[in-house]
Amino acid sequence: MVYEIATLLVRPECTEAFRHAFADVAHLLTRAKGYQGHLLAPGVELPQQFTLIVRWQTLEDHTPRFETSDDHRMFMAGLQDFLAGEPAVRHIEGAAFSIGPWDARSGK
Repeated sequence: MVYEIATLLVRPECTEAFRHAFADVAHLLTRAKGYQGHLLAPGVELPQQFTLIVRWQTLEDHTPRFETSDDHRMFMAGLQDFLAGEPAVRHIEGAAFSIGPWDARSGK
């Protein structure tokens, strides 16, 4: 399993419009081969800095497969008018997110 972590800096006056635009193009992402879920969230300190985390079955499902597709081009075309710069993208390997070795409810 691979996580794509993309930082998307949105023009401050466009954050709501960006959220709506993302909702309109998200289906292009969700139908990609190897797609296993995503999370889009604004920053706490910088609400116009969104983080998109996408879980892919393999790195190849994201790049090159999705990144070279027409769906990716349409996905980015639907968002680019709201972005203040190029997205910064990196990947990490790992299993699904979990609480960890300690029990968050008991504080141990």
